Amino acid sequence: MTLTSMTGFGHAEGQAGAVRFTWELRSVNGRGLDLRLRLPGGLEHLDAPVRAALTARLRRGNVQAGLQLRREAQGGGLVLNEAALERVLAIVETVRKRTDAPPPSVEGLLALRGVLEVSEAEDDEAVRAERDAALMAGLAAALDQLVLTRAEEGASLAAVLAAEVEEITALAAMARALAPVSAEGQRARLLAQLSGLLEADPPLPEERLAQELALLAVRTDVREELDRLEAHCAAARDLLASGEPVGRRLEFLAQEFQREANTLCSKATDIELTRTGLALKAVIDQLREQVQNVE
Repeated sequence: MTLTSMTGFGHAEGQAGAVRFTWELRSVNGRGLDLRLRLPGGLEHLDAPVRAALTARLRRGNVQAGLQLRREAQGGGLVLNEAALERVLAIVETVRKRTDAPPPSVEGLLALRGVLEVSEAEDDEAVRAERDAALMAGLAAALDQLVLTRAEEGASLAAVLAAEVEEITALAAMARALAPVSAEGQRARLLAQLSGLLEADPPLPEERLAQELALLAVRTDVREELDRLEAHCAAARDLLASGEPVGRRLEFLAQEFQREANTLCSKATDIELTRTGLALKAVIDQLREQVQNVE
């Protein structure tokens, strides 16, 4: 099983007796699995099995499933609409009395709309069961196509995400290489700040001075952020290779990436390290957008 996207499309057509049908399935990204069905009137009893079929194959996404039916013309029996015929005859009689018109022919009367109607036999239980089975088989075919397109999109998405994780890894390594250079500048600034603290009037207590120095050191040390970035990259590679629905975990991991990059930028005192941190934030932002589509 590979990484799966939440974006896909499925289509299937078929026939069940005198009824032709078309299934269309569409899915886009969503926080959970949101199913929206559009079934023709009279098929409400299929709502539960359709939902069960979709739930069995899909974990996340906003999914729309629509079914269209077209009944083919059948040679049903002709039925005389007695009420319509009586109304027509009454009108004919009124007209004849006023105009002395000849009586209408039988063919003319029967040709009038509504006098003759085509009757369609009601489907019996066996016919309905056969139709429902064909409709569910069509749904399964459309669902197979939907799952396939989501998998194909997921394969492309996996390649993009893997490349972005490697870019984050490279930038983190670059930041680690720049950290010692930045540390020299930090050391000079710490010494200058220390001089200011020593010359304070009244002088700071030794305990307070130690606390201030410790805070200054922590505020400029980026090693912890870089260690966590590298650990997050390793975790992301494991998730991408797991073959499981990992969208939610990747979303959480992308947030952790962003948190470390933000802290790195806030601590950076060197221009090159700042630029590297900003490049990290840009790649992580792209990663966050992409993982929104992962199931």
